Amino acid sequence: MTKTKPSRRLDTRRAVREALGYLKRRGSQRNIKGMASYGIRARKVFGVSMAAMRELARRFGPSHELAVALWATGWHEARILAAFVDEPDRVTPAQMDRWCRDFDNWAVCDTVCFHLFDRTPHAFRRIAQWSRSREEFVKRAAFALLASRALHDKESGDEQFAKCLPLVERSATDERNFVKKGVSWGLRGVGRRSLYLHAAAVAVARRLAASQQPSARWVGKDALRDLTRPMVTRRLGPQLHRT
Repeated sequence: MTKTKPSRRLDTRRAVREALGYLKRRGSQRNIKGMASYGIRARKVFGVSMAAMRELARRFGPSHELAVALWATGWHEARILAAFVDEPDRVTPAQMDRWCRDFDNWAVCDTVCFHLFDRTPHAFRRIAQWSRSREEFVKRAAFALLASRALHDKESGDEQFAKCLPLVERSATDERNFVKKGVSWGLRGVGRRSLYLHAAAVAVARRLAASQQPSARWVGKDALRDLTRPMVTRRLGPQLHRT
């Protein structure tokens, strides 16, 4: 979907050492506690702000090799950084599956989907595949990826996104908090793309809102609140008010 600028040659091992040293110096227990209060927990974490990670990513520039090496360290912030420096056109489906299985919190899941995976040509196939997973963050990734693609994709037609709506409806019964919030995010993202998709997403949301199943009902009501807001309907245009 997105072509990256050619990567410059890096000494990957040296770059990883430099990155980890930078992250260690800027990490803090206060940040770790703050992250945990928002449900961001990881086995290996420095506690570094997103702004600092973006600054480091700009310093390195795009590098697929560096991204792979950073991911392999297992550090939470190194994996966030990997999403910023990887090259979407070099990401394979196998890499996406491997990284997705490593997701252990919503922050790394959403960042990788929003800044990297949605720019690959493999996104729609992964959405369909991951939506069937029993793993919490793999399943969330399906809908974080759907929401991210809905926002950033300027080329795909409505049909590809409409095909994802049955996945939303099927997964809305998952009661896990991070999954149901991801499902709602995906539904809202699709519904904001066009008049046609707005109508289709609202129809799904209304069915879910009327469900006897608590999670599905929550997803439906959450999506309806967003998709019927004046700022959303105004952006879609005056035709919406005549449908």
